[in-house]
Amino acid sequence: MSFGAKKLLLGLACAAWMSLAASVSFAGAQPDLQVGAQAEGAVWNAVVVSGDRIFLSGPRWTGTKLPSLVVIGKDGMPAPYPDAAWNAWKASTDPSNAFVNINALHMDNQGDLWVVDTGSPDFGGDPLPHGAKLIHIGLKTNKVVRVYAFEPGVVKPGSYVDDVRFHGTHAYLTDAGQGGLIVLDLKTGHARRVLDAAPSVVANGERPIVVAGNTDLGPDDKPLQVNSDPLELSPDGRWFYFGTLEGPWHRVPTTLLDDPAVSPEKLAAAVEPWIDLPPVGGTTMDKNGTLYFSDLATNSVRKRTADGVITTLLQDDRLHWVDASFLDANGTLWMPAAQIDRTALFHHGTDEVKQPMTLYMLVGVASPGSQIHSP
Repeated sequence: MSFGAKKLLLGLACAAWMSLAASVSFAGAQPDLQVGAQAEGAVWNAVVVSGDRIFLSGPRWTGTKLPSLVVIGKDGMPAPYPDAAWNAWKASTDPSNAFVNINALHMDNQGDLWVVDTGSPDFGGDPLPHGAKLIHIGLKTNKVVRVYAFEPGVVKPGSYVDDVRFHGTHAYLTDAGQGGLIVLDLKTGHARRVLDAAPSVVANGERPIVVAGNTDLGPDDKPLQVNSDPLELSPDGRWFYFGTLEGPWHRVPTTLLDDPAVSPEKLAAAVEPWIDLPPVGGTTMDKNGTLYFSDLATNSVRKRTADGVITTLLQDDRLHWVDASFLDANGTLWMPAAQIDRTALFHHGTDEVKQPMTLYMLVGVASPGSQIHSP
């Protein structure tokens, strides 16, 4: 598809989204799957929506042909964000001020965008010096506010910094490569590695990742195992929830995570089981404590209310490996169908991703104003 045709496709999808968002009634509405955006040659596994702008990113190792981070505005035209320079990293250039390999996007309660960069251009590779970082971007100025680089010891050889959530002046991140959590003081920029290689953050190999009937295999042709990956924060900020991609999930008090004086032994003793979910592609939580998650095995999107009741919102073969989703202010759930298991990395070099890459919307999932980003 030509770039002009791609712009047209994105423009039509974006226009349809704007029209739908303006006309839908949320009172008693049933979830309705819609297309939010599409593009040829892309792989998107993370999304944030702010007003009339959609921000999308995908890991470098998937073979995506678009910039690492794009924004789609009213005109439907994709553009590198926050600028071309941040999206221009090459092996010979400095990784400290460019995107090496984005794995997650998140919006804070001030309406700013945060970007998680693993710092490793290859899946399973080692982070480059000064490459693994958390980038804070002001959406009002479209400028990078601050870069938090993770030093050796916080990230290790084989680390894959996965995602982020916020509690006050702290950020919590998972390391899906070398199981562990990272606690970042947003004021000082100092980061600590905690629960390193603890049982709660290490996949035990007993729960295969099954996607639409097939066990997902890694590049080594063995069942893929992903360490600490999904994460959420309770609406009151009291608990940090985390798990391996395969499950189960655990929780730990944020007061202990925030205190650098807490010993590793005391922190480990405070970890307790939370919920046992099947392998998930991505999650998000609303202000009522309802967890929305993609069930990889069934191509479905489900929700778990705070009282533990799990229901299926929608099962649809198009929702293949929905990754990190986003709940907007109108109660619409935005879901990139990333098809991670179909990328060349997991198919002996043959790309089986079904194009165009599609960002779906599930309208009417929650009441307007239900979204939370941090307490």
